[in-house]
Amino acid sequence: MASLRNASPRLRNYFKEHYIPQVCEALLCGLLVTCPKDPLKYLEKMIILIMENGLEHIRWDMCIDPSMRPMIRRLSETYLEQLFGLDDQLMTPELMIKACTFYTGNLVKTHFCTWRDITIPPVNESEVLAKKLEIANNYNDFRCKRYLFSHWHFYVKDQKERLKASLARLQQLFYSHRLIISLSKWKDKARQKCLRRENKLLLEHEIQLNKWKSKQKINIIEEEFVFPEENVPEPVSDGSEFDISLLPESAILKDESMKYISESCPGVLYLNLSNTSITNRTMRLLPRHFHNLQNLSLAYCRNFTDKGLQYLSLGNGCHKLLYLDLSGCTQISVKGFRNIANSCTGIMHLTINDMPTLTDNCVKALVEKCSRITSVVFIGAPHISDCSFKALSTCNLRKIRFEGNKRITDACFKYIDKTYPNISHIYMSNCRRITDGSLKSLSPLKHLTVLNLTNCIRLGDSGLRHFLDGSASTKIRELNLSNCTHLSDASLYKLSDCCPNLNYLSLRNCVLLTNIGVDHIVNIFSLLSIDLSGTVISNEALVALSRHKKLKELSLSECYNITDAGIQAFCKGSLILEHLDVSYCSQLSSDIIKALAIYCTNLTFLSIAGCPMITDSAMEILSAKCHYLHILDVSGCVLLTDKMLQHLQRGCKQLRILKMQYCTLISQEAAKKMSSVVQQQEYKPDDPPLWFGYDREGKPLEEQQNIKYKRSHLNSLRRSMQ
Repeated sequence: MASLRNASPRLRNYFKEHYIPQVCEALLCGLLVTCPKDPLKYLEKMIILIMENGLEHIRWDMCIDPSMRPMIRRLSETYLEQLFGLDDQLMTPELMIKACTFYTGNLVKTHFCTWRDITIPPVNESEVLAKKLEIANNYNDFRCKRYLFSHWHFYVKDQKERLKASLARLQQLFYSHRLIISLSKWKDKARQKCLRRENKLLLEHEIQLNKWKSKQKINIIEEEFVFPEENVPEPVSDGSEFDISLLPESAILKDESMKYISESCPGVLYLNLSNTSITNRTMRLLPRHFHNLQNLSLAYCRNFTDKGLQYLSLGNGCHKLLYLDLSGCTQISVKGFRNIANSCTGIMHLTINDMPTLTDNCVKALVEKCSRITSVVFIGAPHISDCSFKALSTCNLRKIRFEGNKRITDACFKYIDKTYPNISHIYMSNCRRITDGSLKSLSPLKHLTVLNLTNCIRLGDSGLRHFLDGSASTKIRELNLSNCTHLSDASLYKLSDCCPNLNYLSLRNCVLLTNIGVDHIVNIFSLLSIDLSGTVISNEALVALSRHKKLKELSLSECYNITDAGIQAFCKGSLILEHLDVSYCSQLSSDIIKALAIYCTNLTFLSIAGCPMITDSAMEILSAKCHYLHILDVSGCVLLTDKMLQHLQRGCKQLRILKMQYCTLISQEAAKKMSSVVQQQEYKPDDPPLWFGYDREGKPLEEQQNIKYKRSHLNSLRRSMQ
């Protein structure tokens, strides 16, 4: 009979309520034991018996004769509960196995313990307890020792680390102390050496000065007995170059003279016809006879026309022309530039200055066929705009120069970045519409060596930082940012790291520059020349500059916060100084001249204009030591007299240019005599202008009057710049 475990609950309840498993069990057990001959009658008889006794009292063996009933222990009410799945799994074969296993194990344990108690002799409990206590004590001692050992281990380890750190600190202190001692000794030796050198220089200065003075006394005595010399004509130089502009005007006006020159000198390479009155007839001679002409200057020649430029293509033409200067030729139109392009396609260098009529169309007409142009100079061409740069994109420009242009914007620098990757020189002076974006566009140029952005007043720290971050800063050698008043110290700290090849730096009139910025500039070891005029730096900056040791040129004009002490400190560390400009620093005295004479004997340029406290004795010391002086400006030095000129004649034999305006104590006779000694001289015995800030005796003017005239002077300068 199949199991009813998986039957429906209703069927299972039915079987259970009517005791069907018990009835079947009793009937089956009776059939299996008695084995009647007629099973059906037997079953009928037994069913009647069960009905009489009731289903509640049914047992599994009630259908078996009592004499035949087996002696079996009953495990459950009926086995059919398991058969029909009505036992709810209270007794299963698995449970029976577990029960038997537990019972067997319990018997084994009981008998084994009894056997052990009988076999093993009894032990004293006190000894067992003592042994256990001993084991516990030993274990406790072990734990305490392990605890103490771990703490001791960490303590020893920490002490070792502290000892190691202390030894390292002591060793560092020892090295630092030894280094301090070494540096102190080196510093003392260096100080002593510097002091010995300074004393030596002072001693040599005194000796040379005494010798020079004694020599001058002898010369003065000898001059009283000198006989007048005969006038010897100066030798005529036999130069190979001949500048036609030096001829007399009457000779220049004769076109026949040019004809004779052209026929007699066919091998001329350089021809300068600037400021002459040549006409179209002269222009016709150029291509016929000067076949090898390479450099031609027609600057400020206004008598030829566009037709004259057309003659350049006649005959063999001027096809070898490389350099052309058309400055001031305002009569040339777009047609004339087109004639030049047709005749001189090999032009590489083009100069067109002072040309207010020059337009973008002129440039476009020229570059249509002159694609070899590498340098252009457009100074005083206000109508040139960004379109000209776009037209010049067909050329491989390496040098551009613009000044005083208000139409050029940042867009032209975008053309430079994209079309002129090999450009090396950029001059964009007084171009007011240029901003920081231009510097950012120039930063990728890898061959840029010269950058001049003077009077580009919109430039600031942001643009300069962008420029220094690019590859252009690595090769830059000259950087001129004069009058860029928005620049400050913040943009200068990267100069020393980004410009390792910088030789010339101009920060003139950058009023936001302070001593901190100069400290950054000092780290540019390649720097040879620096212009800090018009800034607010003080003696601290000059002391920092004295550590550079390699500066040859320094300009400090209108730096009102520096004093004699700062100049003296700078001179002590700048023995190779050749150029110094301290003009209009009226607070300086003659002490700076003595410092220059002692330490800077290689001086070739000196400007002390506007320094009213300079005296003849100081200039005597300068003349005695600085024998290589070529250019000297003492304008406004009102205490100087004719003796200064005598000292210069005797000591500064190489002096070529002398400026001494507003020197009221210098006579006209002495100035006239001095003019025959130097090549160029500027002399004016008038009183100093009011904007100098002092009168003819060197005394300061009243404060309010001085400020008034300085402001008016600055306003006039600004109007002229605009």
